[in-house]
Amino acid sequence: MTEAKVMTNNLDEIMKALESGVRDFMETDAYKSYLRAVGKFHNYSMNNILLITMQKPEATLVAGYNTWKKHFNRNVKRGEKGLKIIAPMPVSIEKEEDRTDQYGNTYKEKVTVTVPRFHAVTVFDVSQTEGDPLPNIDPVELKDDVKDYGVFLKAVEQSSDVPISYIDIEGSARGYFHTVNNSICVQKDMSEAQTLKTLIHEMAHSVLHNRDNGGALMDPKTKEVQAESVAFSVCSHFGIDTSDYTFPYVTAWAGDKDLKALRGSMDTIKDTASLLIHRIEDNYGELTQEKSETVQHTQKGAER
Repeated sequence: MTEAKVMTNNLDEIMKALESGVRDFMETDAYKSYLRAVGKFHNYSMNNILLITMQKPEATLVAGYNTWKKHFNRNVKRGEKGLKIIAPMPVSIEKEEDRTDQYGNTYKEKVTVTVPRFHAVTVFDVSQTEGDPLPNIDPVELKDDVKDYGVFLKAVEQSSDVPISYIDIEGSARGYFHTVNNSICVQKDMSEAQTLKTLIHEMAHSVLHNRDNGGALMDPKTKEVQAESVAFSVCSHFGIDTSDYTFPYVTAWAGDKDLKALRGSMDTIKDTASLLIHRIEDNYGELTQEKSETVQHTQKGAER
């Protein structure tokens, strides 16, 4: 995917670039780049994730010029061109509102209200800076045979809203979300990576496509695009191998959607991936802390 140039500070022009960019990203390789960015920048809005990916697909960590200098003691390299994103800039304005006194008479009163406004700002990727090494802020990275696989799997399981069981599934399916029983089934005895990928995929279904929120009535193609996209983003965030992910149906699926529906689905994917990432990170942190305390307690007991 080629890098797009978004060099303007004009918000209207940036929004036009976003609108055209949404459909451009339905080409499979570009879509994968967008989903990887969701994994990296899951705290950002969909618009800003899309803008970052359009301008610098390989970006991993972005911040403003002063933030790099003040908080990380890093300077932007000479000649580097910044990335344009959208930032909130709420403003206070005075307006007159109707009021009614105790006698029923109406009058005008000036009040100050805050209204949302946005403007374009410039950020730089860490690769465009130099200076002090960064603190260890990388997410949990899982390889196929790490000793913490059991702990990580438990963290993922604890992040599910519905019960999970591992069974022999007839046919070729690796897992499914049962909308009637509101439960997840995963094929047992698969590889570590495949178990996690399948589980996260079905967890996405359970969040998005359950009976309570009406998602169970969604068309099957949309459900699969959403669940697979969420799983790709979450797996990418945690370093789980995503090389065998394919999206052969994405372009055709996108062609059936108007732009509003397309953006809505991309927003849904981003928000759900962010939700699961936060849950898994929180649970993993608690479990590893418990494990560390247990080891320390055991060692102290052995020393006595």
